Amino acid sequence: MKSSREYPERPLVGVGGVVMHEARALLIKRGSEPLLGQWSIPGGSLEVGETLTEGVARELLEETGLTVRVGPLIEVFERIDAAVPKRTVDGVERPRYHYVIVDYLCERISGEARAGGDVTDVAFATEEDLAKFGMTDTAMRILGKAFAMARELRSP
Repeated sequence: MKSSREYPERPLVGVGGVVMHEARALLIKRGSEPLLGQWSIPGGSLEVGETLTEGVARELLEETGLTVRVGPLIEVFERIDAAVPKRTVDGVERPRYHYVIVDYLCERISGEARAGGDVTDVAFATEEDLAKFGMTDTAMRILGKAFAMARELRSP
């Protein structure tokens, strides 16, 4: 059975948070589509009635067990699944997935990182170790920005 996120009528809003802790970023391994089995930035779909920052905090708690302070915006981007053939639904061609994703820099307030929700594993990675995780180019770009922002926030 296909999820309601597949072949949507409209783009869906996704939120994500890059948690920086001791010069390392928290990564998650996805347990469901899109990006099943791949390492990525924690996050998910915004729920009706949530603000963007409330959605980020909820998703990070669900997926990683961490309570976070949501900080500055890193980037807004689109993920349109063009690799899979489009499907005609009600006479309209639609891509399998279409998200507008809003990623924020986050700070850990409490909790110990653990896999939860649809996440199968978590790991903290230094900037130098990111390439070992085989993430998408977009995730790598956002993580690079997050490391730069975290350095800037730490400098006097």
